[in-house]
Amino acid sequence: MVNASAVTDTGSAGDAGYRRIRDDIIFGVLTPSERLRLEAMKEDYGVSISTLREVLNRLASEGFVIAEGRKGFEVAPVSVKNLQELAELRILLEHHAMEQSFGIGDMEWEGRVVAAHHKLAATERQIASKSDVPELRRRYDGEFHQALISACGSRELMAAHAVIFDKYFRYALQYRGSETAKQHQALLDCALSRDIAKAKKILVQHIRGCVEHALASGTLRRE
Repeated sequence: MVNASAVTDTGSAGDAGYRRIRDDIIFGVLTPSERLRLEAMKEDYGVSISTLREVLNRLASEGFVIAEGRKGFEVAPVSVKNLQELAELRILLEHHAMEQSFGIGDMEWEGRVVAAHHKLAATERQIASKSDVPELRRRYDGEFHQALISACGSRELMAAHAVIFDKYFRYALQYRGSETAKQHQALLDCALSRDIAKAKKILVQHIRGCVEHALASGTLRRE
């Protein structure tokens, strides 16, 4: 007979390991193209080898890890081409989803957008006066952009956007400053006034500005 509590414990450990490894890839703790050695990771993340394989295969299906058959796993690399592809895909997804949300969003949707922006703006003010906390910025930035599209009527679209956003955020670890906060405020204003045409233009500036910032750092290789 299967022990239900053991299955639950294994699942919980796997989910926790998945979140930790995924976050460590996004924030560069596990560096691009790094070989992932299961024995060392078993100790670092407190999960079994079999659970690690499941987690890494899950991350490979999302594009955060590369599975190389018998050779094992490595962190997905970063490159100029990949960043540009992610940026354009994010624009495509968000433009479509925002158009749907702006068209049918109700008062509940407006409340989600305002609440998400309030937390993001508070975080951006903290960054301006003290120091950046990339973990908080990624959380509230992501929540705001998800709120903007949350009335689009498609869970699959929102799920796809969430994955693309996190893959894109690997390139956005350095905060770009006040211009980013101004663009977020402008997107909020557009949402409340239902100005989708202006919102689309601002989003393009917002996303491509990050691309330009990352390219200016000179740390990405061209393919």
